[in-house]
Amino acid sequence: MSFERAVNDLWHKKGQPLAIAWIFSGLWLLLIGTAAFLWNLGTTGLIDETEPLFAEAARQMTVTGDWITPYFNGETRFDKPALIYWLMAIAYKIVGVNSWGARLPSALSVFALTGLIFYTLNSYGGSPQDRRRHYWLCAGLGSAFFALNPEIVIWSRIGASDALLTGCIGGALLSFFQGYAQPEKPAIQIRWYLAFYVLVAMAILTKGPVGLVLPVLIIGAFLLYLGNFRAVWREMRPLWGSLLLVAIALPWYVLVTMRNGWSFINSFLGYHNIERFTSVVNHHSAPWYFYFLVVLVGFCPWSIYLPVAIARLKFWQRSHWSSVARSHQLGLFALFWFAGVFGFFTIAVTKLPSYMLPLMPAAAILVAMMWSEQVTLGKKKNSFLVGSGWFNVLFLSILAIALAYSPRFIGFDPAMVNPRQLIEQSGLPIIGCIIWAITALAIAVLLWRRQWLGIPVANLVGFFAFLLFVLMPAGLLIDQARQLPLRQLSAIVTQVEQPGESLVMMGFKKPTVVFYTQRHVKYIMFPRDVREGLKSVGDEPSVLILAQPSKIDLLGLAGQYRELGRAGTYELIRVERRLLS
Repeated sequence: MSFERAVNDLWHKKGQPLAIAWIFSGLWLLLIGTAAFLWNLGTTGLIDETEPLFAEAARQMTVTGDWITPYFNGETRFDKPALIYWLMAIAYKIVGVNSWGARLPSALSVFALTGLIFYTLNSYGGSPQDRRRHYWLCAGLGSAFFALNPEIVIWSRIGASDALLTGCIGGALLSFFQGYAQPEKPAIQIRWYLAFYVLVAMAILTKGPVGLVLPVLIIGAFLLYLGNFRAVWREMRPLWGSLLLVAIALPWYVLVTMRNGWSFINSFLGYHNIERFTSVVNHHSAPWYFYFLVVLVGFCPWSIYLPVAIARLKFWQRSHWSSVARSHQLGLFALFWFAGVFGFFTIAVTKLPSYMLPLMPAAAILVAMMWSEQVTLGKKKNSFLVGSGWFNVLFLSILAIALAYSPRFIGFDPAMVNPRQLIEQSGLPIIGCIIWAITALAIAVLLWRRQWLGIPVANLVGFFAFLLFVLMPAGLLIDQARQLPLRQLSAIVTQVEQPGESLVMMGFKKPTVVFYTQRHVKYIMFPRDVREGLKSVGDEPSVLILAQPSKIDLLGLAGQYRELGRAGTYELIRVERRLLS
């Protein structure tokens, strides 16, 4: 019996009871959401460099009561707007000041988006000839494709603004489509449009102008292509929507500008928005094809089927799409969503892998609708899909081999002791190799037998196993070797520090120390600059220095200091200030 036949028989035996279907759907979302976003969320500490910058700025808000101007280590931090800091600070009040609280806004935002993707696909994820059970199948697959891929799993577990932006923009675009697809229900439609405006305002408060530019670009292009821009524009009540958006998003920008003036404008709008788009910032440059690789790896294994998922839409048939009911235009909308994000950030000069996060919901929708349609067509031959399936086998086989040999390519890391030996002895590369080799073999068998639905299920099971048995343990292992020493030495600092004593981090810059010591840290990169650097930190008789032993030796103290602790590649010492002058 084929996999598709078994699913169909199970559906008919259940008689399609709506309540049971929603119960199973809730359990499905709980399973994939918990595994992808919440399981072991706070087990590891914060990761240098970016995450503790957000976490500490949020902690400072809870300490100072200043919810307008973000600070890190005594300096203003205008990299991102305030919403992510507010949500982290609220989480601290609930679960405590820790990595769990710092990451909770990221995890919950993509968890909520996963549910909205399921709901949208369950409502509009099929064509007129599809049976109702295929909508449920499409929703189940789409939510899993979005939650279970490397890009989303990694960034949903990092306390930064990227996952929150994805949740806000994704939620806004899906809310728009929910309203757009129901012109015959104006009361319901306007509620969805209002949700769209609220979520766009939240996106602006999360990352600035891009939170408005992307939705406007995507929706505008979609409506202009279909030729119904004016009609939908009137439906959306733009005046009332704009007033709502401004009322939510603008006050913080006004208050922070009044308090900080051009310092905020130049840093936030000038450097972190305009310059990031027009020039390379922080050496984050990449070739034009960079995001093709990011999507291929970041959305794997589902990215393999994106070309066939896009081609099946026949988006060039404009007259066809203009005549199709709005409720059946979700695939085309997802394509404009995907292309809008991809094109916008490809044009931008500064390039980072996290910039592709907002297109992941669209990618998941496209691939899920393709697989749902394939199940609907039964065993009808699709040479393009067959070719993609065999590329799936090849890709996973290469991935399995690469994992087996991966320890050989691990280089020197000054923050870890023998990283190559550590990874090799863990056995995780071999476990990953076995998981993907078995998955590739299973897909090859399914392709041979034309069991189409079994292919995404095999990929799903393979990724789930890889997440549980390789990615999660690898994260714990790296945290123990790379970040735990800094947390241990930070704990020692809080125990032994004397009133007014300065803490100097020499030779490297790890913001996690600021978060875990909850105090100001003086960064001095070179030992020769210690004397000059200490002029601005007070006149206390002794100084705490956190550095690597080789850097401490360059101070030329010949043992004239007290070692307070040593962990990993770091050492904490106390030095009399007169010896450094």
